[in-house]
Amino acid sequence: MSETFRLVVSLIEQEKVEVSLHAVQELLKDGILIEPLILAVSDAVVVEDYPDYHKGPAILLLQRDESVRPVHLVWGIPRGYSEPAVLVTAYRPDPDRWDDSFTLRKKP
Repeated sequence: MSETFRLVVSLIEQEKVEVSLHAVQELLKDGILIEPLILAVSDAVVVEDYPDYHKGPAILLLQRDESVRPVHLVWGIPRGYSEPAVLVTAYRPDPDRWDDSFTLRKKP
């Protein structure tokens, strides 16, 4: 299991969470409710892990919303800090760019 994922889940369980303005805008645009996704983050599938990202460790997760539609969420932890978990963005993955499981990018 990814260390970044473990840390994000732990911070969320401790309610040490921030949601970026960009994430709020994307959630609203796509009609996605964030609270159920945050509450179920421990059930997410790790799609990609970026432990050495220049802004701090980050992770791309796949979850399903209440209507069982896929949602990708990018969580990060600011470089030089141990908290909070920041929801950077969330969006509905484009089926033209992802495989049927929404866990592998299609080759161009």
